[in-house]
Amino acid sequence: MYRRDFVKHSLQAIAATGFTHSLFDTTHYEDEKLMSEIPENDPDFWAWVRESYTISPNVINLNNGGVCPMPKMTQDALDKYIRFSNEAPSYYMWRILDAGREALRDNLAHMAGCSAEEIAINRNSTEGLNTVIFGLNLSQGDEVVLNRYDYPNMINAWKQREKRDGIILRWVEEMNFPEEDDDKIVEKYLEKMTSRTKVVHITHVINWTGQVLPVQKIARAARNRGAEIIVDAAHSFGQIDFKIPDLECDYFATSLHKWLCAPFGSGLMYVRKEKIPAVWALLSSNEPDGSDIRKFESLGTRSFASEMAIGYSLNFHHLIGTKRKEQRLRYLKNHWCSHFKDHPRVHFYNSFVNEYESALANIHIKGADATELENHLWNKYKIHTVAIKWESINGVRITPNVYTTERELDKLVMAIEDFIKKS
Repeated sequence: MYRRDFVKHSLQAIAATGFTHSLFDTTHYEDEKLMSEIPENDPDFWAWVRESYTISPNVINLNNGGVCPMPKMTQDALDKYIRFSNEAPSYYMWRILDAGREALRDNLAHMAGCSAEEIAINRNSTEGLNTVIFGLNLSQGDEVVLNRYDYPNMINAWKQREKRDGIILRWVEEMNFPEEDDDKIVEKYLEKMTSRTKVVHITHVINWTGQVLPVQKIARAARNRGAEIIVDAAHSFGQIDFKIPDLECDYFATSLHKWLCAPFGSGLMYVRKEKIPAVWALLSSNEPDGSDIRKFESLGTRSFASEMAIGYSLNFHHLIGTKRKEQRLRYLKNHWCSHFKDHPRVHFYNSFVNEYESALANIHIKGADATELENHLWNKYKIHTVAIKWESINGVRITPNVYTTERELDKLVMAIEDFIKKS
């Protein structure tokens, strides 16, 4: 009773504030301290998290690997700022809301563990990584190491540079998911490097399977051979407890509308301070080869409302806590996966070893095509997932979020068992 009362009163105290802090204040240290005292797996806490989202009662959304919904507070902020902007757009957007970017930059940098002068706010991982890919000074014959399981937008950007500039792409071809040996993973990258390798491109969490790669070890080994490191962190930032400097990379980008649950079309890119002058701005800038990180934000008119609403998602993330969130997501994944781990017809492309696992899981039913399972889950049970057929992968990616309940995952288990029996 004491525990339940404590949780109830703590959540009431948070809710009572209405998050009515000043317009650009995105830190709630007293709230965070109060929330941190709530037990990690407290059901009342996670029920409150659930109620903080506007989730459909008729659809079980297990494709959070695509894009995550915003909590209600972010939706309300977005609506407020849109209406605010429309009262006099050029005044309120450029003279009022635009002033909030620096406070937001500071708060994102605090979460990322780096200097605010290394953070640019943009629209997604693709924009951030393309800025680096097309902005680096590479010449004909220079080599880039990347992986066949990297994200298609990044692969295509590198292929464009290959076609346009004559650089050479060297591919990590074979990945036997799940991969659970750091030395073997690192060696897959190192064996593709030569004396002409200038860049190694690494995906932190592979979106197809949820595989976490040992980025720091790959980066350290590659740097010792003279290469720069680009990290695609679309699925790790806001999901896994780390700081950008931990990865020892030079360039980094993420989509904040994924695991930070920020407004759709919001992102962040990081460039190590001393590297900024050597990366050309992708879009127009009065100093495209300057040393100010803001040269990467020359987007013209954009959604200032979306940018300012990021802060509310950042608040909500901190109220949950990165570590608690990471543990909850893995718990939810294992809650349903555990029913099939030893099933003779099931293969998981994802790992169940702590350092290699994430919220994303990918299940293959032997003798069945991935699209058949995806269609079965949706048509009969209204469970939204996505079939993944990429390179050697033929499975369904299933990704819960912090608002997902055990009851919903129990329904997923029943639906998969039903499919296995009938296929």
